[in-house]
Amino acid sequence: MITREALTEVIESQKEFLSKSDLGITRENEASIEDSFALIITGIRRCGKSTFLNQMLQRQKKGYYLNLEDPRLEGFELQDFNKAESIMEDLYGKGGIYFFDEIQNVAKWEVFIRHLLDRKERAVITGSNASLLSRELGTKLTGRHLQVEMFPFSFGEFLRMKKATPSVSSFEEYLNKGGFPEYLKKENPSILHELLSDVVVKDIAVRFGIRNTGLLKKLAIYLFSNVGKEFSYNSIRKMFEVKSVQSVIDYISYFEDAYLFFTVPRFSYSYKQQQVNPKKVYSIDNGFSYANSASFSKDRGKMLENAAFLGLRRRFKDIFYFKEKNECDFVVKAKEKITCAFQACFDLNEETKGREINGLMGALTEFKLKEGVILTFNQDDEFLVEGKKIVVKPLWKWLTGKSGQ
Repeated sequence: MITREALTEVIESQKEFLSKSDLGITRENEASIEDSFALIITGIRRCGKSTFLNQMLQRQKKGYYLNLEDPRLEGFELQDFNKAESIMEDLYGKGGIYFFDEIQNVAKWEVFIRHLLDRKERAVITGSNASLLSRELGTKLTGRHLQVEMFPFSFGEFLRMKKATPSVSSFEEYLNKGGFPEYLKKENPSILHELLSDVVVKDIAVRFGIRNTGLLKKLAIYLFSNVGKEFSYNSIRKMFEVKSVQSVIDYISYFEDAYLFFTVPRFSYSYKQQQVNPKKVYSIDNGFSYANSASFSKDRGKMLENAAFLGLRRRFKDIFYFKEKNECDFVVKAKEKITCAFQACFDLNEETKGREINGLMGALTEFKLKEGVILTFNQDDEFLVEGKKIVVKPLWKWLTGKSGQ
């Protein structure tokens, strides 16, 4: 419970702070605010959700804002939303759009948001935990919400922030530094070290009652170091001496819900087999992995593969790897069928060419596709293999849609 006086002070000071804040660059995400719908903006901490929210807020004639991660709001409860609404209307008048930052910090928040929507109000909210949000959206807000997923800066957004042009050198910088806005401004690795601690402690350990934060952090660093590699829950259980496989499954699920990692299943026509097969893991951001894992920074091939995955994940939700006789890094599923296949290879040379083409051809044949793509650091080529077109393209060009130098 928060007193009206304290809550008024927080609302006024937050509004003033926002009005003076740097609005940053325009993001590539598309979002519209609809009557009777909640717009949900999800993504990892520090990826720019609050700035995106502020950009939307500043475009409105009238808007109400409350950041629920403000330490002054410790003890904020469901009933305090009504008090906040009353204060906002007294301060700024009626008829504004509601903006709530990091709303998952308040239990049963969805009850109040549903109350707003039932009154034909409009609300925009952000959250850093996909699992908590999805559970709550599925109970009180079914069919009443639109969702936008945010990532750290894409290569295009990175270029706009740096006022740079797409090139091999700018892409190499992006490959190493990633896209967390605050880190790109200050380039202090401690920012990314602290971010990992915040995600592990605040978004996972505290929320799910896990005491052994040391184990969680070691597991996260292990996954950073093994981007693009197959893993099994049981092998991780043995390696870290965790009591049960289910605990490992839960931990990695919590990492995914906090947008720290993505797991990619091996394609199978059997859903049950997909669950049993080893998975691969990818990181939310190259710079984040670089700062928190020495081995990741030494493997340029894995850095390129992770960047390629993130480029695909921004566009598609259902991504698999395909492995039979040979292996294809990524196949994308849309409308219940595999529609495209990609390999990621830093340098396509005589040593790697056969492996990469054979892996891609295996997927193209299996899914009856006419064309596949090999994404490289800086090679352009095109050739025909057994009647199928293989396009070799620099990842930096593919990410920006550039066809020429």
